[in-house]
Amino acid sequence: MSNETTETWLTQEAFDRRSAELEQLSNEGRIEIAKKIEAAREEGDLKENGGYHAAKEEQGKIEARIRVLTELLRHAKVGDAPASTGVVQSGTVVTARILGDESVFLLGSREIVGEDSDLNVYSEGSPLGTAILGHGVGETVTYTAPNGKQITVEIDKVETYLP
Repeated sequence: MSNETTETWLTQEAFDRRSAELEQLSNEGRIEIAKKIEAAREEGDLKENGGYHAAKEEQGKIEARIRVLTELLRHAKVGDAPASTGVVQSGTVVTARILGDESVFLLGSREIVGEDSDLNVYSEGSPLGTAILGHGVGETVTYTAPNGKQITVEIDKVETYLP
């Protein structure tokens, strides 16, 4: 794992939404799960207690999400989406032909878009994101997918993200 810290661009709305989620999980979320664990513990033998194990698993998920949100917010750059200059950068919406099929996606953090958005999001650190970052409209790049396959990407359009 890299010790490199990446700055993540977020809209003010996304930052506020994730801050509220962190606040909720850190307070009410922790209290609620502690109560569930205690109630399940009182049911007896922990080895065969499904409720206890489910509550402990849920606690692990909550703590993991708290860590992710804390890191995200600590390194967030909050503001308007970068204005498109025709070059792929974090926070831009890219229209590209990937293996001949048109794909439209946001390059950045999944945390930027709301839960109700159907816009695909690829991180800057993903194989696709790394390959196209810094390239412009009209360029074609090739990268190696995790399965070893060579993927060709033609960048057709780069636009400013509008939430």
